[in-house]
Amino acid sequence: MQRPEKRIAVLGGTGAEGSGLAYRLAAAGHAVTIGSRNAERALAAAAALTAKLKESVIAGADNRQAAAGADIIFLTVPYSAQAATVKEVRDVLANKILVDATVPLVPPKVGRVQLPANGSAVAAIQELLGFEVRVVSAFQNVSAHHLMEPDRKIDCDVLICGDDLPACEMVIGLAADIGLRGIYAGPICNSAAVEALTSLLITINRRHKINDAGIRLTGLPPS
Repeated sequence: MQRPEKRIAVLGGTGAEGSGLAYRLAAAGHAVTIGSRNAERALAAAAALTAKLKESVIAGADNRQAAAGADIIFLTVPYSAQAATVKEVRDVLANKILVDATVPLVPPKVGRVQLPANGSAVAAIQELLGFEVRVVSAFQNVSAHHLMEPDRKIDCDVLICGDDLPACEMVIGLAADIGLRGIYAGPICNSAAVEALTSLLITINRRHKINDAGIRLTGLPPS
């Protein structure tokens, strides 16, 4: 059963992960706006994705405008741009859900776990914003490779961490909307383990010459 439409902004939506999530969320019936530092790039990316959709229309805007018009904001920018992007939009995030998919990858050794000094990239954002913003860590371990294929089943669970359980449940529902199983994995501090898994998956991909290794948990009861 389709969930009620949500107003969603995807900051960093011009990249592979962000555009894939934007596409799937729009295909599921949500009102999606792609955000970028450059509004023209966001509009171009939105038009390209809209052309692939049968009915939905994806909008484009600069980051602040996209975040201001949304109830749920996905952050899909590189780690190097995470803090700057959040600071750019922080005054329009109050009482909203921020779904942060940031992974602290440090090129060129992205296959090695390199967590920040405080232990977690997403936990640092929760600390920066305070609990007026409902920060949820999610989607770090989902390969962007098949997100643009809405009929393709992605063999990966979404590990979701956060201190606001209702917000986490909302994100679990959004994961289900795009064909993924979301699993609550504990408070925001546990995001450190989820973020670290991405470097392991990159190493596994390289070793086996694939591009879509993921995490699947066993032993859970049916949803």
